[in-house]
Amino acid sequence: MSRYAPSEIEPKWQSAWNEAEVFLAKRDESKPKYYVLEMFPYPSGRIHIGHVRNYTMGDVVARYKSSTGHNVLHPMGFDAFGMPAENAAMASGGHPKTWTYANIDTMVDQMKPLGLSIDWTRMFATCDPEYYGQQQAMFIDMLEKGLVYRKNATVNWDPVDMTVLANEQVIDGCGWRSGAPVERRELTQWFFKISDYSEDLLSAIDTLDNWPDKVKTMQRNWIGKSRGLQFAFSVVEPTAHHDRIEVYTTRPDTLMGASFVGISADHPLAKELAAENPEIAAFCEECRKGGTTEEAIEKAEKLGFNTGLTVRHPFDTAVELPVYIANFILMDYGTGAIFGCPAHDQRDFDFATKYGLPITYVFEPTEGELDTSEAYTPLKSEKVTYTRGFAGEAVQTGEQGVETAIDFCEANGVGHGVTKFRLRDWGLSRQRYWGCPIPVVHCESCGVVPEKKENLPIELPFDEGGKPIDFSVPGNPLDRHPTWRDCSCPTCGAPAQRETDTMDTFVDSSWYYARFTAPRATTPTVAEDADYWMNVDQYIGGIEHAILHLLYSRFFARAMNETGHLPDKSREPFNALFTQGMVTHAIYENAERKNENGRTIYHYPEEVEERDGGVFVKETGEKVNVIPSAKMSKSKNNVVDPVAIIEQYGADTARWFVLSDSPPERDVEWTASGAEASNKHLARVWRLASELETQPEQGQGDEELLRATHKAMFEVTQGIDSFGFNTSIAKLYGFTNTISKSKAGREAKRFALKTMAQLMSPMTPHLAEDMWAMLGGEGLVARAAWPVPDEAMLVEDTVTLPIQINGKRRDEISVPKDMPKEEVEKLVLENDAVKRALDGGSPKKLIVVPGRIVNVVI
Repeated sequence: MSRYAPSEIEPKWQSAWNEAEVFLAKRDESKPKYYVLEMFPYPSGRIHIGHVRNYTMGDVVARYKSSTGHNVLHPMGFDAFGMPAENAAMASGGHPKTWTYANIDTMVDQMKPLGLSIDWTRMFATCDPEYYGQQQAMFIDMLEKGLVYRKNATVNWDPVDMTVLANEQVIDGCGWRSGAPVERRELTQWFFKISDYSEDLLSAIDTLDNWPDKVKTMQRNWIGKSRGLQFAFSVVEPTAHHDRIEVYTTRPDTLMGASFVGISADHPLAKELAAENPEIAAFCEECRKGGTTEEAIEKAEKLGFNTGLTVRHPFDTAVELPVYIANFILMDYGTGAIFGCPAHDQRDFDFATKYGLPITYVFEPTEGELDTSEAYTPLKSEKVTYTRGFAGEAVQTGEQGVETAIDFCEANGVGHGVTKFRLRDWGLSRQRYWGCPIPVVHCESCGVVPEKKENLPIELPFDEGGKPIDFSVPGNPLDRHPTWRDCSCPTCGAPAQRETDTMDTFVDSSWYYARFTAPRATTPTVAEDADYWMNVDQYIGGIEHAILHLLYSRFFARAMNETGHLPDKSREPFNALFTQGMVTHAIYENAERKNENGRTIYHYPEEVEERDGGVFVKETGEKVNVIPSAKMSKSKNNVVDPVAIIEQYGADTARWFVLSDSPPERDVEWTASGAEASNKHLARVWRLASELETQPEQGQGDEELLRATHKAMFEVTQGIDSFGFNTSIAKLYGFTNTISKSKAGREAKRFALKTMAQLMSPMTPHLAEDMWAMLGGEGLVARAAWPVPDEAMLVEDTVTLPIQINGKRRDEISVPKDMPKEEVEKLVLENDAVKRALDGGSPKKLIVVPGRIVNVVI
C-alpha cells in the first residue's frame, strides 16, 4: 500500500483490537482504575457528527488513561424508554420494542467503525428486562426506606392522549403531541423524596471542584434555597373552612407595601369558593389551562378574579387587602398564596395597574429619582433607602432589609423566619406503556403492597391477548390489559391489580453509571465491583442535561447508598464533569417553494451545491437560503451522517476534525473543506512514516529533532490533561512540520515518528497503529506506555531571535541562551540580510533585546 487508505487500515486495526480484547474492562487491584463515561444516547435511529464529537472526546481520555497505566472502564448503553417509541409505533402500526431495538442495532453499527475504545460486552438498554428489573428491586428497597411515597397531586392532563404531561410538554396551554387544551387534574402519583436532600444536594455542590461553574450555578438555582417569612393574613369575614391565609415570602421587607393577596386556582380556599360560585369555578378552570413553566407564566397575560373576600394587614388592621384568585400563582410553590407588592415586583405592578390597586413604595434609590412608571426592583445586594420599612428610614441592602423584617415580625408575633427550597419532590408516575412498570400491587384488603423481589422483573406485555397492542387507542394500554393488570396480592394471595403507571424515564438514566460496573449481575450492583470502579472519574455530556439529569443522578446515588447499592464515597457519583459544545452546520432552506402542507422545505447538505455565487439544489436547480452555523437538527435536515464521512475520508478524519477546530467546550462548525483539509494532513503524516526507509541513515540536526520530540510529548500531554484537545492537535501540526523539514538521520526520525504515532493514538487510533507497525513498534500502540519527556530535553540551550530591519522582520538567528549582547551584535552584523541592507555602511542603531528580538535601524 503506497497511499493512505483508511478503508483498508481502519477495519484491520479494529479487528486486531477485538482479537486482543484491548478494551475489555476487568477488575485489577494492581492498577489504578479510571472510569470515563459519556452521557448515553437515545436510540433515535441514526447518530450524527455531534455524537461523534462527544464520543471521541471520551475516547481520547480513555485511550490516554490506558496508556498512562490505568485500568480503564469505558462503556456504552442506550436510554431506551419514552414517548418517541410510542409515537413511532402509532405512526407505523408497529411496536415500541421492535422500533427501539432496531434503532439500537443501527446506531451500534454506526458507532463501531469510529474505533471507539468501548467495552461492548457491557452494553445494555434501559428497556432490557434485566436492567429495569433491577430498577424495580431498588424501587422496592427505597419504598421500604421511606424514600418513595404516594400522594394526590395536581398534574397536567392531556384529555386526548389521556396522560400526564411534564410542564415542558405543555405548549401554549395545549399538549405538545395532541394539541388538545391541557387540564389541571388531581391524581394520585408516586414521588421520590428528593426534597429531603435539598440542603445536602446544595452544600455538596461546593465539593464538585471539577465541574463547570455554570453547571454548579444552574444546580444551585434549581434547588433554590431562600430565607423568608411565613405568616398568615386573617380573613375579615371567614368562610366555612378558612379564617386565615398562609403565605410565604422571600421579601418580607416589602410587607408595608402590600396591596392585595393572591391565591392559586388550586388553593383549598379557591376550591371552596368555586363549589358555590359558578363564575369562580369557570375562572379557575380557565387558569388550569395555562402553561405551568416559569416561562409560560411570565409570558401569559396576568388575570385575576376578585373573590370579594378581604384580609387584614398584620401591622395596620385598619387596612383591608382584597383577595384575588390569580392565574400566575401555583400550588406547587410556597403555600399557593402570596401578597402582592406592586411597587417592587413587575408582575404585581402589571396586575395592580390592570385592576386599579394601590401601589405603595417601601424603599427608594439612595441616589437619583424614583421612576414610578414601573416597579423598582434593585438587586438584594444593592443599598436602598427604606421609607416604610420596619426600622424607620434607613439605608440598607435588600438582604439586611429582609433580616430586619423577619426579626421585627417574629418579635411582634407575626409569623416566623423560614428557610425553604425551590426543589420539589420528584413525581415519577407516567401514564404510558413504554416505561419501567412500577412494582406495586393494589389489593382491596392489604392496600398498596410491593411485589415480591423473586417475581421481578415485572415485564411489559408484548401483546394483548395474542393481538398486537393497539397504540392508536388513547390512554395507557396497560390499563386495558387484564391478563397483565390482574394478578394476585403478594401478601394475602387475593385478587389484585398491578400499578399501571410506569416510571419517568429520568429514573432509568439516574443510575445507569452504577449498573455499568456489573451489568449482568442479578442484583442492582455488586459491592466489590461498585467499590472498585466507582466513581465516574470523567463524565461528558451536553449542557442541556445540567439540571434535571445530573440532579436526579446525584439524588439516586444517595438513595442507592442508603439502600446498600453504592458505597459511601459514591454519594457524589461524578468526580469530574465536562460539557461539550455542539457541532453546527448551515441550514439549506428552499427559497422558491413550500411542501404540500405549506411548510418550509429543508435540504440535506449533500443535496445542494455552490455555484454562480449562490447555493442551489443539485437536482432541480432551485435556489436555497443559507442559514449559517446552526445547531444540527433532524427537522432542518442539516445533520451530517458520519457513515458517509467515514466512507469518504475515514473515521480518523472525522475524529481529528471534530477535535481540532475549536476548544471542546465551544461549538464547532462542520464544513466539507475542513474535513478535506484534515484528511490531507493525516495522509501527509502517514507518508512521512511510510517513506522513512528511503531517508538517509545519517543526517544533521538529530539533537534538535530529539529536543522537538520531547517538547511535543510535553505539550500534547498538557493539552490532553487539561481537555484542550484542540491545542494538542495544534502542537501535533507543528511537530509534523518539524519532522518534515528536519535533515536528521533515519533513526532520529524513526523515534520522532514513533512518538508521533503514540501522541496521535488517542485522536486517530487507526492511523497511529499503522504508523507504529510500519516503524517497527512492538505490539499494539493502543497498549504502549505513554511517552514521558526527559526534563533535561525541555531546557532550551539556544534561543531564536528574529531580526528586524527598520521595523520589518527579515531573518532570524539561533544563539546560545547566555550569549553576551556584544557577541550577538557581531553575529547580527555578519548576517547576510543585514549586510545587504547596510550595503557596506553602518547601522544607525543596533538594539538587542536579550532572549526576544534584534532591531537594526538603518
